[in-house]
Amino acid sequence: MKILCVADTKDPLVYSPNVVERYKEVDFVVSCGDLPLSYYEFIISSLNKPFYFVFGNHHTEKLHRYIKPNWVTEMRNYKANWGVGGDFIDGKGIRDPNTGLLLAGLGGSMRYNCGEHQYSNFQMNWRIFKLIPRLLYNRLRYGRYLDILITHAPPYGLGDCDDQCHTGFKGFLYLMRRFKPRYLIHGHVHLHDLNEERSLFYHETEIINVYGSYLINKESNHDEPR
Repeated sequence: MKILCVADTKDPLVYSPNVVERYKEVDFVVSCGDLPLSYYEFIISSLNKPFYFVFGNHHTEKLHRYIKPNWVTEMRNYKANWGVGGDFIDGKGIRDPNTGLLLAGLGGSMRYNCGEHQYSNFQMNWRIFKLIPRLLYNRLRYGRYLDILITHAPPYGLGDCDDQCHTGFKGFLYLMRRFKPRYLIHGHVHLHDLNEERSLFYHETEIINVYGSYLINKESNHDEPR
């Protein structure tokens, strides 16, 4: 099983005429946010693979397309403008039909200037709480809670930074301890050297910063940057 992960910046190895040859064997693609929808459209149309994504705290101008409006009169416009061909899983759980993997998404960053898609720890904890029924269903139906948690921000104290914007969420620590996903993949924290270490472990979960792009290759038990 191979999963292409992208976040934060366009990678020339992905945004390339050779993308099909380079990534033709991936099972699906995941984005951790802060990328334009046009980039997603390029990946989806090129690879023709399932695509799952969350939004970050940038490139949120079209976030409203993916949040169902409350008024019936807006439904026509909502349906006309929805989607780029991928699955928006922010605040949701989903099962990939081809691999059977259980995914869930929690986008956004720590609140630092009251911008769109920013949350306090309390607000993110509430979003986690609303996700729990789906995880419990997974446990009953599939025998496990979650395989991959897709976030934009990192967990608190694990790959985050000291500034308010790039501080991680404490609720992610509880989620990993309690529901034991194999992976938590995130972006948000930019890497100046793409060869530096990207992953670390917390209990049974491997946390990976997929800034740019990152290939998870489970078949060989080896994960490859870019």
